[in-house]
Amino acid sequence: MTTKTTSTVLAMIAAGGLMLAASQAAAHAKLVSANPAPDATVAAPKAISLKFSEKLEAKFSSFEIAKASGGAVPVKIKVAKGGMVIDGALAAPLAPGAYKVSWRAVTADAHRINGAYSFTVR
Repeated sequence: MTTKTTSTVLAMIAAGGLMLAASQAAAHAKLVSANPAPDATVAAPKAISLKFSEKLEAKFSSFEIAKASGGAVPVKIKVAKGGMVIDGALAAPLAPGAYKVSWRAVTADAHRINGAYSFTVR
């Protein structure tokens, strides 16, 4: 290869590496797992747990549970396990039926994220 070709190839490789690093740095936190899982049919859970890919700000991160037919379900929320998990202790066992979990969170770098999913109690 000529010097000019080698320089061009090296510049392209460096630019690609910078673009990859920038896209990874700009990535936002996401919900990694949930218990009960989205769309699952389960026995009545005693708690709900949401795990995220980044540390959350506890003061601004929580979730709510609602019956599909309407009506909120009482739940006591805490951010646990290094700030990456939101746990919710249910005040009473869930009756059979469909439920929706609506969550919102703020990451340590101040990004706001939110989402929702449903599960069914048999």
